[in-house]
Amino acid sequence: MCGIAGIVSFDNNLLNQTDNIKSMTSVLTHRGPDQFGFYFSNQILLGHRRLIVIDPVGGKQPMKKVFNGKTYIIVYNGELYNTNELRHELLLLGHSFNSYSDTEVLLSSYIQWKEKCLEKINGIFSFAIWCEEDKTLFLARDHLGVKPLFYSYINNTFIFASEIKALLKSSFVSTKVDQKGVCELIGLGPARSPFSAIFKDINELPPAHYILYSNKKLTVKEYWSLPIYENKYPINELIEHIRILVSDAIKRQTVSDVGIVTFLSGGLDSSIISLITSKYINNLKTFSIDYKDNNLYFKENLLQPTMDTQYALTVSNSINSYHKIIEIEQDTLVHSLEEALYANDLPGMADIDSSLYLFCKEIKKEATVALSGECADEIFGGYPWYWRDDYKTAKLFPWARSLMFRKNLLSSYFDKELLHEYVEEKYKESITKAPIIHSESDEQKLHRRLFYLNIKWFMVTLLNRKDRMSMANSLEVRVPFADYRIVELLFNIPWKIKYYNNIEKGLLRKAFEGLLPNEIIYRRKSPYPKTYNPQYFRLIKNILIDIYNNPHPYFFNIINKDYLKSLLDNQNDTLNIPFFGQLMTLPQLFGYLIQINYWLTKYNIQLY
Repeated sequence: MCGIAGIVSFDNNLLNQTDNIKSMTSVLTHRGPDQFGFYFSNQILLGHRRLIVIDPVGGKQPMKKVFNGKTYIIVYNGELYNTNELRHELLLLGHSFNSYSDTEVLLSSYIQWKEKCLEKINGIFSFAIWCEEDKTLFLARDHLGVKPLFYSYINNTFIFASEIKALLKSSFVSTKVDQKGVCELIGLGPARSPFSAIFKDINELPPAHYILYSNKKLTVKEYWSLPIYENKYPINELIEHIRILVSDAIKRQTVSDVGIVTFLSGGLDSSIISLITSKYINNLKTFSIDYKDNNLYFKENLLQPTMDTQYALTVSNSINSYHKIIEIEQDTLVHSLEEALYANDLPGMADIDSSLYLFCKEIKKEATVALSGECADEIFGGYPWYWRDDYKTAKLFPWARSLMFRKNLLSSYFDKELLHEYVEEKYKESITKAPIIHSESDEQKLHRRLFYLNIKWFMVTLLNRKDRMSMANSLEVRVPFADYRIVELLFNIPWKIKYYNNIEKGLLRKAFEGLLPNEIIYRRKSPYPKTYNPQYFRLIKNILIDIYNNPHPYFFNIINKDYLKSLLDNQNDTLNIPFFGQLMTLPQLFGYLIQINYWLTKYNIQLY
């Protein structure tokens, strides 16, 4: 994977702005520590940082190609999983290649098909292509948002980058955050609505969108949406088809010139990925995460019924992998909250982020590429909001039902009712965009809407988290379940079939029955592990007390001081309803607030 950045202006000669693009590219070094490169011309500056995974010599960027008298230059972050098929098709159409890199295949695909190339490529990507003669810039982000892309358009200058910090490093973009940004931060956070990046001057290109910038005209368009049709597969054929499709997605992502490892929690999703990967990678290494003394304090509950360690070892023994458990200390977890914030550029999932950051940091010592099980829950129906009525009927984002709590948390400096209206508006906007078949039952319509919400919101949040925490450590993490072919199929499978045998992800379990031990196939879903050690809560609470007494000047413009005091005085360490998802209860909320204070300070936020 890589980091990309660029500046385009049709009004000014940019050759006197090269320090800008160098600074922007420099802060992306963690995304690409192995190589860097630039392209300078009067109207565009491009920067690239490269993490070498495939074709060390032939894949250097920015990459230039001349075809039919026109010069095209690409900067690209990602991987294509159908490179060989595309190369073969392009060769038949008269193209030639100087490398075996997917970068050259992607550039040639755009040269041949322009924006229609997005209908042909399968992969994870954000890229920008400039045509020197036409003076056009084309940018795109992958179907499901595995790879990031941010941009600003200020005074007829277009700036883009892989991360917010790179945009802020330019001289064009401010750190202003307005009331809309605060509504995102407190009303929706750590999720964000499509296009929002919290900062007033910055947008995030949503998944499955492209931008065409030419002659001072900026066009943003969605290039892929969920197709809708009635399921015609008999159940046995469907089970076979899912097993083949998932296995193919995993196999395609084992291509690399460097070693590949897997995340292995012992849950269904990571176990399937590790199983299939072990067929193509000799002496596979697998990794799981735990916390110091967590076994002494873990308490089973509906949302986290079991710990991972014994299950991960069972799978490792079954597939004969070398397995390593990475154990995290409580104080290290707390101290990494600031590093996780900087990796994300925004407050995130607190220790859920910082633990992943530390996990990836350790894995990077032994590997450059890893495969992980994100997205299966959104696609196959693993979350409780798919099967519990109290979630399904909430008429709010099911992973953020705590709207009243969020309103109480907001300072009176901002309009609490506006926050309420903002969140409801975003929810309704998304619901109305969900494709449905009017002749289907109300239950099936509800599940289509839930699926759509999960793909466009919750899954993007988790993918952002995985990208930032891994790439901050120069580790490329691939997510095979985020294959748009799988998503298209599962969107059109009725819930009663996905809920096969009356268990979440029942259809996926059935598809891999007999290939993994039964105790893994029928293990109840247990989410990403968090710490239960009370030492963590004590540490995090003490930091927040210090912030309460010595906050950033803007902190209590955002957070209600009296309400925070009541939370700090309460001896309970949980919340009746999680602040976000299944994992963010009071310790994680406190971590989120600590990250807000860090963020205000580190990014010199201008609140207005």
